[in-house]
Amino acid sequence: MSNVERNKEVVRAYAEAFGRGDFATIRNLCTPDVVIQGVLGRGNWDFVLPVWQSLHEAYDMKLEIEESLGEGDFVAARYAETGTFRSAFRGTPPTGKSYRVTAMEWFRFEDGKIAERWGARDSATIQRQLAAD
Repeated sequence: MSNVERNKEVVRAYAEAFGRGDFATIRNLCTPDVVIQGVLGRGNWDFVLPVWQSLHEAYDMKLEIEESLGEGDFVAARYAETGTFRSAFRGTPPTGKSYRVTAMEWFRFEDGKIAERWGARDSATIQRQLAAD
């Protein structure tokens, strides 16, 4: 198996662990000094962990890989991201509604581990789909 294929397998394991809220597994897939960048900020593991935990608790987010591409030390993934707004997030009460959007993440690897991750999703569409009636 090539390094690119191994890295794509790591991204699959990351997406599956994220859907379970298994952040210990995700931590083990990353370098000690991983940098995570996304719509809610940029930081190291200590910065992102509480953000991801609160997102998962509020929205029960799932990531289904629809396509992934790899070259060298990079993998890009396009997901169907789904979730249900089941508990308050940043002061907004849950609506019980579900959402589905396209999300994209770009990963850089070092020695088979995620060293950097950039994420993008259509947060405005998520807010519209989850809004109270």
